[in-house]
Order: sequence, then C-alpha cells, then structure tokens
Amino acid sequence: MRLSELQDKDVVNVVDGKRIGNIIDVKIDNEGRTIGLLVERYKFFISMFNNNVVEIKWHQIEKIGKDVILVNINY
Repeated sequence: MRLSELQDKDVVNVVDGKRIGNIIDVKIDNEGRTIGLLVERYKFFISMFNNNVVEIKWHQIEKIGKDVILVNINY
C-alpha cells in the first residue's frame, strides 16, 4: 500500500468512535520499518494548547479498511 492511498482514509479511534484526522506522514526507523503514522487532527479538535499533529504508533492500528483506519488510542 502506498502513502497516497493511506492519506485518503479517515483515521477513527475505536475507543470513542471519533474521527481523529488524516495521515500527513509516515514515521520510519533507521532500518526502514514503519513505526508510526503522523495524523493531522481535524480542526474541530484543535485548541490553543494542543498540537494539531498526533503520532500513532504502528501497534495502535487495529485495522486498515477500504475507507478508514481504525486505531486504539487514549488521549
């Protein structure tokens, strides 16, 4: 799967069912393994005190579907 295909999918948290945002980048370690996704939060979730980018570790991804990516994170 290509990054461009992942970027078209919504990222949804299975803990509360809310959309988090869209993937803007992939984090890769020195050996070329994907270790996480960088997700830009929807404007609705952004406040003056929060960063608008959240890092999701690879092990937090529950399922990559046709339209969405389900993740398990607690804020």
